[in-house]
Amino acid sequence: MATSKHFSDNQFTLKQVVLNLQEWLGYFISQWKILVAAGVIGLGLGALYSIFTKPVFHAETSFVLEEGDSGGRGQMAGLASLVGVNLGSLGGTSGLFQGDNIMELYKSDRMLSETLLSPFKEDELLIDRFVSFEEIDEKWSNKVDINSMDFSIPRDQFTVDQDSVVKQVSKLIREKQLGVTKPDRKLTILQVSISSKDEKFAKVFNETLVEKVNSFYFETKTKKTGENLRILQSQADSVRKILDESIGAYATASDQVPNANPLLTRATVESKKRQIDVQATGAVYGEIVKNLEIAKVNHRNNSPLIQVIDSPILPLPRSETRLVKGMVLGSILTGLAVLVFLYFQRLFRKHVKEV
Repeated sequence: MATSKHFSDNQFTLKQVVLNLQEWLGYFISQWKILVAAGVIGLGLGALYSIFTKPVFHAETSFVLEEGDSGGRGQMAGLASLVGVNLGSLGGTSGLFQGDNIMELYKSDRMLSETLLSPFKEDELLIDRFVSFEEIDEKWSNKVDINSMDFSIPRDQFTVDQDSVVKQVSKLIREKQLGVTKPDRKLTILQVSISSKDEKFAKVFNETLVEKVNSFYFETKTKKTGENLRILQSQADSVRKILDESIGAYATASDQVPNANPLLTRATVESKKRQIDVQATGAVYGEIVKNLEIAKVNHRNNSPLIQVIDSPILPLPRSETRLVKGMVLGSILTGLAVLVFLYFQRLFRKHVKEV
């Protein structure tokens, strides 16, 4: 009967592993000249990278998103229902910019393009500044002639090439420079950051973007309640005018029969008709005024926008690779790359010799 083996021929023992490691260590030590040369080259490459790489500036704005007083709105709705008024029908967009919706708004092409077409200084737009320091005109010279484009003209007069440039620049900023985050999902604090090689551009672009989204937020959030308020105000003015006319007509009819004979009621028919008109119009006017006051309160509750906490202030925080750090990282990365190359080179040679 054949004796059983605890280890197969293909398994390694601890002694074999240690010997194998010693063999590889001796091989790498024997290649010390190549490794030292790689380290020196890495030092030089890291130094060049640190010198020629521009620092990146970070402009950040943090703000609290106002979502309205839902508790007070609920109490108001309960009180309004007692008098037969449906507060929900008076408008409201409480869920429009909650959560991630406003974060996506900051990344939209519309907001980014409007920001890019805003002035950077008196005679220069933000998009002109971006094209200048990012050298987009040279990178895209084989596709479009950006230098001949005038982005200060109205947007509806843009050519197809101009629209394409604005869209592509917006895409670059959205993918590589723009950051919209919510540090804590339980809070309503949002942070909008712009990272750029141009410090002033980062600051102005960040401030302009927040201002654009702020204005759009105000217009959209209060649009429904504002339109409803204008309609109710117009109705109230119209009914009030009719009520004044009815009161005047009732007074005229009463004056025509100042001392009516109680036995002849026909003479008072006209004045009674006018009195009914006054009462009916007054009731309608009272209901419209009631709805109008509720609509005003609802509109005020939807008006609060964004409360800025922190805004970018010069000098902006910057991130850069310092000289010593670049040299050390360059040496380490180059050394690791050479080690990997030597490892696979030796494996290849051993494999060829065995074959």
